Amino acid sequence: MKALTFHAGPLALAQIGAQGLRARDVAIVPAAAGGPKGLIFQALDQWVFGEWLPGAPRERTLIGSSIGAWRMAAACQRDPAKAFARLGELYAGQRYTSRKPTQQEIDEVVQGLLAEFVRGREDDIVGHPHHRLHLLTVRGLRSLAAPAHRHAELRGFAAAALHNMGARAWLGRLMERVVIGDRRAAAPWLRERFDAFTTHFSALTRENLASGLLASGTLPLIMKPVTGIAEAPAGSYWDGGLIDYHLALPYARAAGEQRGDLVLYPHFTQHIVPGWLDKGFPWRRTARGANRGWLDNVLIVAPSDAFLRTLPRAKLPDRSDFKFFGLDHDERIRNWQRAIGEGQRLRDELAAFVERPDLARIQPI
Repeated sequence: MKALTFHAGPLALAQIGAQGLRARDVAIVPAAAGGPKGLIFQALDQWVFGEWLPGAPRERTLIGSSIGAWRMAAACQRDPAKAFARLGELYAGQRYTSRKPTQQEIDEVVQGLLAEFVRGREDDIVGHPHHRLHLLTVRGLRSLAAPAHRHAELRGFAAAALHNMGARAWLGRLMERVVIGDRRAAAPWLRERFDAFTTHFSALTRENLASGLLASGTLPLIMKPVTGIAEAPAGSYWDGGLIDYHLALPYARAAGEQRGDLVLYPHFTQHIVPGWLDKGFPWRRTARGANRGWLDNVLIVAPSDAFLRTLPRAKLPDRSDFKFFGLDHDERIRNWQRAIGEGQRLRDELAAFVERPDLARIQPI
């Protein structure tokens, strides 16, 4: 049973075929939103950022939404292996006092989690010698600019869903992307407009690191919008996955800037769904239509269906587990820890592939 699948764009496939999968060629690592799903990559992340990539130091862009942003913040800490373990322990260890916790309780738990995760490590994360961290967030416009109460927020997101149903581009009337990123990174591949969303770029600092991470993972209607982020435009901020769920970004531009640059994308699935509201629209997946070439230099590494069937409940950990296990937090945590442990097979297969690439295993994106 193979635990991993590999999908590559044509440039990535040609390069891996000619030279193998080399750490020195990896220029960008994206990390998707998806809540607890990100826990499955703990062992793989520890190996990639703790052993493999440090052997070929270079400037790298790490970019993520929600749990993906939190994973990439772990990668930027002085001891990434310990940081990923701590993130997994803190995230899995969330406990609530009722089956339907209030916004206030959820906010307090998540803020406490992030505070423990980054406190005292801000300078290491923001000033990593090689990694350039970028957090993706969403800023509300019009009815979502500053909703006065929960019902106003509900109406605003109902309008957003209707806009997105008409066309993804229409969602740009109610939301814009804010990238809180390393001030040392020019990232021209990302700065030139590539979709219908206005994009603001704000400097990542030790002062806005925690609030930026919180904003990137703030779930609409479940958590209160984040406001007052230092260095960022004023407004109400929510989960970056609303616009950038699986980070459908123009990565191939980076290959044009520096020939041979690859994007290594450990992902939950072989598909790139642009925004969270696009999950029900398979025809909007990236690598179709006008954005077909965006993933030419991307290698997606994803768990196989056979691997997923071996996990508790035959799936990745996800938010539905909070409802399924209810207040039996101990049982949920045991299930998630078991899944994290099974993720070691993903690490081992990727390490073996790096050692001896098998092109027959790579499918086209």
